[in-house]
Formats: sequence, structure tokens, C-alpha cells
Amino acid sequence: MTLPTQLVLQVLVADPSAELYGLELCRAAGLPSGTIHPILARLEKAGWVISRWEEVDVHREGRPRRRYYRVDPNSVAVVKAALHRAAPAGRLLGQLRADNAGGVS
Repeated sequence: MTLPTQLVLQVLVADPSAELYGLELCRAAGLPSGTIHPILARLEKAGWVISRWEEVDVHREGRPRRRYYRVDPNSVAVVKAALHRAAPAGRLLGQLRADNAGGVS
């Protein structure tokens, strides 16, 4: 499991009942939208995440509809177990990223 996928899942399982739209997830996970939306599509295809489009009058709101995501209630335990298994690799990857933040010598 990639570190960006772990970050998205960590945000979603922090409050499994909460629905977050794409930009909220981007901010919370610290990832760009170009990264987060393919991850969400894969997680939804795997059955770990569910989504819904909000029902809103786009003209009255002055913005496009938002797509809200949350962990599938039937998958919360599976997601938490997968994050637990991936945690050591994620910590190592995070350390490698921090070590290389100064650039390559």
C-alpha cells in the first residue's frame, strides 16, 4: 500500500461516519487532487470506500456538486487492519522522504 493511499485511508478512518469531499480529503491528507482522486477510485472499486454526489442546485450555490467519500461501514475493520500491516513500511517510506527532502547529493 502506497504512502498516499495510507494517508487517505487514515483521514477516512479517523471518523468512519464522516463524509468528506475531494478537496477536504486533499487538505487533510496533504495531497494534490491529481493524486487523491485515482486513489479514491481504486479504493471505491475495492469496496473499501463509498461515495455519493450531493444533491444541490449548482446555480443557487454558485459551485459544482461535490462528491462525498467515506469508508464503507462494512470495511472499517478491514481498512484498519490493512493500515496496521502497512504501518512499518509507511513509517520507513516517510523517513526516506524526510531524509531526501534536502535534495539528492
